[in-house]
Parts: sequence; structure tokens; C-alpha cells
Amino acid sequence: MQRMLEEWRERLALLGSDPDPVHQCGAIPYTVVEGQVVFLLITSRRSGRWIFPKGDPMVGLQPWEVAAAEAREEAGVEGEVDHVPIGRYRTMKSQALRRKVVEVNLFPLRVTHQFEDWLEKGSRYRHWAILPEARRLLSDKHLADLATRLSRRVLAEAQPTSDVVTK
Repeated sequence: MQRMLEEWRERLALLGSDPDPVHQCGAIPYTVVEGQVVFLLITSRRSGRWIFPKGDPMVGLQPWEVAAAEAREEAGVEGEVDHVPIGRYRTMKSQALRRKVVEVNLFPLRVTHQFEDWLEKGSRYRHWAILPEARRLLSDKHLADLATRLSRRVLAEAQPTSDVVTK
């Protein structure tokens, strides 16, 4: 019962307008394999839930650069990062005996290189998943919705336009 009350309080906090949310930047690492968008998920260090890499802003870096740096540190990948986020979501973060609303802007990162060794290899797992599996594994419905949005965009961009005539 206590757990259910905590979950409801958390949901209400996420839906409400926190006047001072913590801001973070994250990446949605992906690639395209045989016409399907495939996402790289990682586990969080505390709970082991499947998420995308994210972290606090860094002095001297643009938000998309922070997203790319987090992908390198947490997932061991590099690639081409969009300068415009695909969207944002809210989550909760524990800070010194209390929970705080965190608002995360997510930037698509098309993976071009995957490292066998990376900074947080010992504290996280990573897993490539096609959209249906990614939607099932992701800990947050909003993350799953952003993955769906990105998948649709990538697949639409890959389609030839109708005004192009081939002879």
C-alpha cells in the first residue's frame, strides 16, 4: 500500500508544474538495420531499469554536446547527434532525502561507432532493441513515445519523396 501511495505522489508531481525542475540532456542512440530503426538502451545504475543516457548540463558544452558525451560515457557509443531535441520528458530524481522533478531534453544520436570498453561499462548493461522490444523494456511510457516518434521520423526521411520521378 505504501508503494502505491508513493507512485501516485510521484505521478502527481510529474504532472504538476514544478517551478524549479532540474534540467538534463540525454541522447536516444539509434541506427538503422535492414530498414528498421534499432535503439540502444542502457540500465540505470541505481534501479537497473532500461533508459537512455542522460546527465546534467556541462559548462562550456551545448545541450546536444552534453547528450553525446553522456552517450559516450554511459553507453560507449559515438555518432551524429541532432542539434534539436526530438522531445522532452519528466522523471524523478532523489536528491538528499527528497525527490525532485527532472526535465530531460532528448537528442537523437545516430550511432557510428560502438566501443567495447567505456567509462561506465562496469555499472551498466546495454542492449540493442527494435521498437516493439524497446517500448516494452523502457521504464517510462514517455521514453517509449519519444522512441516511436524518432522511429517514424527516421523511416519517413528514408522514404523517397513522391515528386521524384525515376526513368
